[in-house]
Amino acid sequence: MSTIQAIILGIVQGLTEFLPVSSSGHLVLVPWWLGWENPGLAFDTLLHWGTLLAVVIYFWRDWWEMLLAVVNRIRGRATDGKDRLLLLIIIGSLPAAVIGYLFDDFFESLFHSPAAATFFMILTGFILVFAERWHRTGGSITNIKLVDALFIGFAQALAIAPGISRSGSTIAAGLVRGLDRPSAARFSFLLGTPIIFGAGLFKLKDLADVGVTGIAPITLLAGFLASAIAGFLCIRWLLRYLQSHSLYIFAIWVWIVAALSLIRYVVIS
Repeated sequence: MSTIQAIILGIVQGLTEFLPVSSSGHLVLVPWWLGWENPGLAFDTLLHWGTLLAVVIYFWRDWWEMLLAVVNRIRGRATDGKDRLLLLIIIGSLPAAVIGYLFDDFFESLFHSPAAATFFMILTGFILVFAERWHRTGGSITNIKLVDALFIGFAQALAIAPGISRSGSTIAAGLVRGLDRPSAARFSFLLGTPIIFGAGLFKLKDLADVGVTGIAPITLLAGFLASAIAGFLCIRWLLRYLQSHSLYIFAIWVWIVAALSLIRYVVIS
């Protein structure tokens, strides 16, 4: 893999991890479209840690305030409710963690199938359209209840399959539960932080077993930085975009990508 390829894939990962268009689907399809070799576990691991860095830096204040609220709760002091938000994030993370652990091998096999990624990207588009059509009210992140966190958490579990967008499914679930778009996106990104961290740890474990081979350190670093920078800028842009725009444009995007992939699949076959 060249450094240019690493930067391109890093940008793809950084953008599509947070845009509701599926990072896993794009990372399966883009190398397939361009005829590139599979970048391998080491590179994939670095890209995930890059997006984790992006979301932690962007929301560091939120995490800090949640931790302070927990400390104040333990000390018997008044809190601003941020400790409750942290509890909801933990509860909402459980479905994806449990399902991912139990069915890891099955979902891992799907990552080698462009056809599976294409099918699930089509499904992502329908999820986004359904959420927009179903969405009626506009509650804020402070209105999230336990049942909402679990509902959004199970939606996040769907995104273990390549092609189903994690941010797309969780933002859509937030809209269905009555959140406004910016609040749904904000909770989606906060909820995704433990999952991205956990996925990175699992990949590091696998990486320790197989080792790093075939990719120069400078190439790995380039992909990592591209992923982190693109992810940070994408989060900032999307939160502003959703203040006055719908998700329909992203549904159109994944359907176009899926259609082009189907055409290429048929031509190659």
